[in-house]
Amino acid sequence: MYIFGGGSYVATMGRFLWGLVAGWSSALLLAAVVAAIIYRRYERLQQRARQAERLAELGTLTGGLAHEIKNPLSTVQLNLQLLREDLEQRDPANSRLVNRLNTVQNETARLRDILDDFLRYAGKIELDRKPHDVNALLEELIDFFSPQAQLQRVQLRLRKSSQPLVVPLDERLIQQALLNLLINALQAMPEDGGEIILSVAERGEQAVIDVIDTARGIPPEALEKIFEAYYSTKSGGTGLGLAIARRIVQEHGGQINVRSELGKGTDFTIALPRL
Repeated sequence: MYIFGGGSYVATMGRFLWGLVAGWSSALLLAAVVAAIIYRRYERLQQRARQAERLAELGTLTGGLAHEIKNPLSTVQLNLQLLREDLEQRDPANSRLVNRLNTVQNETARLRDILDDFLRYAGKIELDRKPHDVNALLEELIDFFSPQAQLQRVQLRLRKSSQPLVVPLDERLIQQALLNLLINALQAMPEDGGEIILSVAERGEQAVIDVIDTARGIPPEALEKIFEAYYSTKSGGTGLGLAIARRIVQEHGGQINVRSELGKGTDFTIALPRL
């Protein structure tokens, strides 16, 4: 009986030790897998941090370069204006020279606009957040943009929320983002005009603004690219208007999305966190 009992004890202990070893092996294997995953994530974070540092450095360098270009460009614009005035006063027959000067002036002005857009996109954004009622903000924007819309036979409409919708935001920057969307909608309108609707509503902890137009719509292949810098389907466009709008919204902790249907129109949606 003693031997039998001893054998059972040894067998039981053997199974216990084997289970313990197997358990430890599984635990070690699991720990190794977790450690490998953590290490890969750490590597990715380090890579992103290095990339962010390079982008920040590049942004500083390009921003400084843009400022350096703007200064002599302003001098060129001023001297072109003075030269044009001198030519007009001295001899009205210099119409060809004046026309050429006009062309150069227009191109330098366009170059300055491109630099201004680039600095708004690549430069550091300092938010001056204050509580604002989005209803009132959109009313001001409608009043400002209506004359330009009427020139193209486009009707502006506003759908306000039933109650004041207060959001901590930088009023100037959010108006700039919305103005970029309005200009984009206006440029997409057909010659016989159309309608642009600004709508604001409360959705949970967010204030949602829609800029809806009845224009041509955006082709599906372009929808994935329209927020990319320098992507534009319009001749003469800088391709930065929508990219700037997205950056402003993201700096506020919000999101911007777009839905479009060819022949019917486009809906840009901005969601901003509320107070």
